[in-house]
Amino acid sequence: MDLNDPVTKLPLVGHHYSSLLEKANISTVYDLLFYIPYRYLDFSKETEIAKAKIGDIVTICGKVVEIKNTYTKRGLTIQTAKVIDKTGAINIIWFNQPYLVNNIKKNEIYSFAGKITLFKNKKTIVSPEYEKKEKSGIHTGRLVPLYSSIKGITSKWLRSRINQALEIYKDKIEEKLPTSTLRKLGYPKINDAFWYIHHPQNEEEIKKGRERLAFEEFLKLQITSLIKKINWQKNNTAPILKNNQETIKSFLKLIPFELTRSQERSVKEIATDLNNKIPMNRLLEGDVGSGKTIVAAFACFLAVKNKKKSVLMAPTEILAKQHYNTFKKIFEKEKIGIGLATASEKKNLENSDIIIGTHALIYKSVNFDKIGLIVIDEQHKFGVKQRASLVEKVKKGEYQPHILTMTATPIPRTIALTAYGNLDLSLLEEMPKGKRNVVTWIVPEEKRIPAYLWIKEKIEKEREQVFVVCPLIEESEKESMKQIKAAESEYIKLKEIFKNQKIGLLHGKLKTKEKDEIIQKYKNGEISILVSTPVVEVGIDVPNANIMIIEAADRFGLAQLHQLRGRVGRGEKKGYCLLFSESQSKKAYKRLEALRKESSGFKLAEIDLSLRGPGEVWGTKQHGFPELKVAKWSDTEIIKKARETAEEILSNKNKYKKIISEWESKIV
Repeated sequence: MDLNDPVTKLPLVGHHYSSLLEKANISTVYDLLFYIPYRYLDFSKETEIAKAKIGDIVTICGKVVEIKNTYTKRGLTIQTAKVIDKTGAINIIWFNQPYLVNNIKKNEIYSFAGKITLFKNKKTIVSPEYEKKEKSGIHTGRLVPLYSSIKGITSKWLRSRINQALEIYKDKIEEKLPTSTLRKLGYPKINDAFWYIHHPQNEEEIKKGRERLAFEEFLKLQITSLIKKINWQKNNTAPILKNNQETIKSFLKLIPFELTRSQERSVKEIATDLNNKIPMNRLLEGDVGSGKTIVAAFACFLAVKNKKKSVLMAPTEILAKQHYNTFKKIFEKEKIGIGLATASEKKNLENSDIIIGTHALIYKSVNFDKIGLIVIDEQHKFGVKQRASLVEKVKKGEYQPHILTMTATPIPRTIALTAYGNLDLSLLEEMPKGKRNVVTWIVPEEKRIPAYLWIKEKIEKEREQVFVVCPLIEESEKESMKQIKAAESEYIKLKEIFKNQKIGLLHGKLKTKEKDEIIQKYKNGEISILVSTPVVEVGIDVPNANIMIIEAADRFGLAQLHQLRGRVGRGEKKGYCLLFSESQSKKAYKRLEALRKESSGFKLAEIDLSLRGPGEVWGTKQHGFPELKVAKWSDTEIIKKARETAEEILSNKNKYKKIISEWESKIV
């Protein structure tokens, strides 16, 4: 027996129950033990019937002297029982559970747990948990765990099965960490942790059990990531892209501004990686407008200087074309060829040194000879298979290209090291000089009309342009028809309000030619207000667009709101972001207030994490973020401990033989 046994090895778990458990991703005994309670009922106070007071939550133990079904006029049933102990009697009632009359036997002793109430002027417990006296200690007389419901399965059934699993497999829950490591970390043994979480004596045990199991979950993620990193570095060879201080200086002459400290640091980190036969696998993380494109352009410049080509893959045609134009401008003096490959068009692919495109790069016939570097922008928007397909297509013979991935979703460092632990991290933590903070206002419904009047004045007197982003209806990377309809409704409404202004509508279902025409008109100033769905705004860079309206802003994650806000205030003038919200929720207002006050994406990610707790806090779901069963992404201290322990394990194989043996097939 071991914890990887199927749940059907447990008593009373046949095909029916195993198929129900499967829907909750529970297929092994280990999965079942990792199904953690969401809260506990305190039934630890055991008392005699006579001493039980109205309002008390208690466990009483007594003989069932009467139990029966009674029927209401509406055909419903009520189950009533009378229970006695040496001090007195108490009534018990349930509703619409007629089978209890057969389950609970007269003249036998049971434990009942629940709240003492008055029912028809008599002390009563309504719908209590119960169990036979000789089996007590699972559903009564303790801190009783409650589990998230699984269709067709009760919390009581789960408690019984988990209790059996703990009893049957207690000797199979093997501790792989040495006692000295556990002592240093301050954690209990793993078998104790399972008991603490499912069978706690007190709140302290619950806390200790949860922390150890969360650590176990993060440790596995960290070890997996670090092993991937080790294998990547051992098994692959990349072309050495030689560079020195002079190379960096020659690139800096191509750009009309100074790099920020973060950009300088990132450039040096990338230059060091590329000057090595171990292929770079680095994540460049930073806010919208923090200058990731310039850092990526530098990496491509080094490849060109070493007679190698680069490929840059972006998630949308809009963003790919934006990069194409930016790169052409940067490398104009150097006569570096820039190519474009999207679903709708190809440009300059024959003699290009840098090929920019969408995922169409994977499927189109593009010459990938001499590719030394791949850059993947907004990397979370590509599936693992898409990224791997591009790498495989580019890979030639024994050489593996260097890889730089980028994201504009700032994630706290400790979390990024877990979610993307196989990558090295470069962070852009400040904005370029001259980049203005965008003034952010929360606009309640009663101030909507004055806000429109102010916008009208800005358009007419100062020739300002406006983005309007429609409400997020579904948390999805893909655009739904509901979102398109919301955008269309907003477009019609604004045409009525701003009758003298040209208004454009942009969404994912438009043909490429239509999108291009609308974006070009917006850039040329022929459109004053551009209405958009939430998923197409990335990559539209219009220096004169200085006002952003976000409808139903409370529905968005803080990180996504911050990204949207980053699309304005990119030119000479001050930017404004108006957060329209009808929500009365204090929690929602607190989040919007944090956005109003804070301009750092990294700080906002931390705030969002603390305000919203576990779950998906980075707006639309990020590919590559593992599902957590026990741990929370807000457990930053546990994440740090798991990272440090994983690094120690992989550098000290003798001390950690048990863990290493579990992973040895993955370590080369």
